[in-house]
Amino acid sequence: MRELDGRVAVVTGAASGIGLAMTEAFLAEGMSVVMADVQEDALTARASRLESAGAPVLGVLCDVTDPAAVQALADATLDHFGGVHVLCNNAGVGPTGPMLLTTPTEWQWLIAVNVLGVAYGVTTFAPLMVEAGEGHIVNTASQAGLMTTGVLGMYCASKHAVVGLSESLYRELEETPVGVSCLCPELVSTGIFDSERNRPGWVEVDEGHDGADPMLREVLAVRGIGPGEVAAAVVEAVRADRFWVFTHDVTLPQAMRRFDDLQAGRNPSGGG
Repeated sequence: MRELDGRVAVVTGAASGIGLAMTEAFLAEGMSVVMADVQEDALTARASRLESAGAPVLGVLCDVTDPAAVQALADATLDHFGGVHVLCNNAGVGPTGPMLLTTPTEWQWLIAVNVLGVAYGVTTFAPLMVEAGEGHIVNTASQAGLMTTGVLGMYCASKHAVVGLSESLYRELEETPVGVSCLCPELVSTGIFDSERNRPGWVEVDEGHDGADPMLREVLAVRGIGPGEVAAAVVEAVRADRFWVFTHDVTLPQAMRRFDDLQAGRNPSGGG
């Protein structure tokens, strides 16, 4: 996938944040992009803006928790552009707060978006790429998929699952022409932790942790990098066929802390 010009990318969660930045980065490389998102108003606005500037984009309303909707996304992609070369399973939500205040429906929603949404993308699009003889899949995990913290328990659990899924997928596709990358950004200036804006009405939330953790918001405001930096790293990884995509120097030391604990035979040391 060194040559991206003229290729087709599908990006979920494309109406904002990292997804929108990846869309714009792929367009800058000469690609056509299918923008998928569950937020209809935002998707329409972003896709219309890019289309009016002459960009080859297609906006598709898609709830990644619904496998039929993901299949419809694939069908729309093939109908409109005739193929797919890069898939970015990027849609995600990031509720914060202690696990002891979480509810069963919160877990059902989180896992459906962050884990099953990636799985449905993989099982729907990867066979098309294998059959076509080329392609690359980028799964958005997080630094939280490599380490843990006491205020992001649910999120860490879901992103650890994405890391495991991605590593296994890499091994499964290693002898095929389809590459896999696992994106593990640390703090990025997006609305990921304002997940209540996309939360379905059937999800029950304890008032004690409804909304982003104030300390996390403060740290994000100070340390968060721009989504464009992340998108540039993704483009580079796709070209280089690189699995791990890190955006911050702190990620590897944080991830290695677990293995240091394992080697030392000690309980988990301080998180991020």
